[in-house]
Amino acid sequence: MKRPGQVAIMRFPSVDLRLGKPRPVLLLAPVPGAHEDWLVCMISSQLRHEAPGFDEVIRKVDGDFDGSGLKVVSLIRLGRVAVVSAEMLAGAIGAISEERLAAVRHRLADWVRGEQVSGPPPAP
Repeated sequence: MKRPGQVAIMRFPSVDLRLGKPRPVLLLAPVPGAHEDWLVCMISSQLRHEAPGFDEVIRKVDGDFDGSGLKVVSLIRLGRVAVVSAEMLAGAIGAISEERLAAVRHRLADWVRGEQVSGPPPAP
């Protein structure tokens, strides 16, 4: 059973919509409707891509790191979101804490509403 906060594996599409390599994604929310679709965001080990104050870093010292299923310090890239069919998700490898999920959702919602987020503004 899929639920928000889980970390799953899928072929996350690149920005040019080509199918990417398998990588972890964070399940943010199920999409309302008749189909089992999910709003997800990409997780990357490439910390150099961090948008400070916007993206979320999961470090080994964090209380929810071990339960996340991630193997290395990773970056939840909030600017890399997609709606995908549940069939594309290869199963959960772990989950983040409810507190981290709430913070990520709040930050993402603020950004979508056009409210100020710390760090550099998103590119147009």
